[in-house]
Amino acid sequence: MSWQTYVDEHLMCEIEGHHLSSAAIVGHDGAVWAQSTAFPQFKPEEMTNIIKDFDEPGFLAPIGLFLGPTKYMVIQGEPGAVIRGKKALVIGIYDEPMTPGQCNMVVERLGDYLVEQGL
Repeated sequence: MSWQTYVDEHLMCEIEGHHLSSAAIVGHDGAVWAQSTAFPQFKPEEMTNIIKDFDEPGFLAPIGLFLGPTKYMVIQGEPGAVIRGKKALVIGIYDEPMTPGQCNMVVERLGDYLVEQGL
């Protein structure tokens, strides 16, 4: 199965009548493995900052998380809330009426599977 298939079929899937607005699988080096058409173009340092927040929890809280032109607030991180694999990140972006819990369910389901596969 291609990485694009994981995005198209497992991240952009419908859940309770809603779906993510965009999603991507991005390597720790910032290389995009696959993405939805609406996923924002981001700068390499934005991905570096996301990885740094895993190593230094709370790093993004005062500055926010940027993906392309959009700034997201980082309120609190907790272990297991976001899954970082050994080689890649799974990122999902949603808009209302989808809920944070629904977004987490979609992203974590694929993230857990990839972690089990050693990725």
